[in-house]
Order: sequence, then C-alpha cells, then structure tokens
Amino acid sequence: MIRILFVCLGNICRSPMAEFIMKDKVRRAGLENAFYIESAATSTEELGNPVYPPAQRKLQEHGISCAGKRARQMQRADYGRFDLLVGMDMENLRHMRQIAGGDPENKMRLLLEFTAHPRAVADPWYTRDFDAAWRDIEAGCEGLLRALGRIDKNQGNP
Repeated sequence: MIRILFVCLGNICRSPMAEFIMKDKVRRAGLENAFYIESAATSTEELGNPVYPPAQRKLQEHGISCAGKRARQMQRADYGRFDLLVGMDMENLRHMRQIAGGDPENKMRLLLEFTAHPRAVADPWYTRDFDAAWRDIEAGCEGLLRALGRIDKNQGNP
C-alpha cells in the first residue's frame, strides 16, 4: 500500500482538494486498496475547521465529497507513517522538514513536480482563484498517479 500525505498551510483549501481529488482518481482506477491518502496543515491556524466553502464547492462541482474532513496539523510521526509527503509550495516543504526533523529518506515533494510545469500551487485563500487551483491540483494528482504506477511496476514502492 502506498501512503500519501498532502500538505498545505491550513489544510482547508489546497491539501484537502488534493486529498479528495487523488482519492477520486484512485477509486476510478479501481486502486482503493493500493493507496491510503490523507492531508494535513503545517500551521495550527485552522485546526478542526472544515474544508473552506469555496474549495468544497469546487470539489462538489466535480462530484467529489469532502464531508467530515477537518483540518489537522502534520506531526513528526507522519514522516514514518507515509511513503510520500506532498507539499503545495516551497514554504510548505520548508515547514514540513522542520516538523519532521528533516527528510532523510527523500519522501517530500512538491505536487507540481509531477507535471510538465513544476512550480507552486498558488493558494486560492489569497488568490480566490479556485478554478486555477483545481486545474493545478488535478494535473499534479494525475502526474503523481502516473509516476507511482511507473515506480510501482519498476521499483516497488516509492
């Protein structure tokens, strides 16, 4: 089983969107039993809060539910629990490394590294552009799923 943790600042926009988009892609591919997927925050600002309503609406537009999701903070123990920890921007990665005490197993990546256009996923909390966030996150999840398929077939687990 491949265990993935998506991470952003507050765990109310980008990382839960990635969590539920990836869960949907995995389900559609018939691979639910091959993956365990969660999301978390680097900050404590939104702990316990539900997914931000515009992010919920964007997921719902695509038939994806995020019901019951509440923001949680990444913990040091998550580094050992997950095979891959995927941040949305460089600041996320920096804070993820601080929380985990480093990245000795090279498990931390940016989501859009798995696309032809590696860069940060802009935070729609600030940009208010949930369409752009959706496009970036969906492309990143598609690329990640393809990469994991190649890794799984050629090398075992990531």
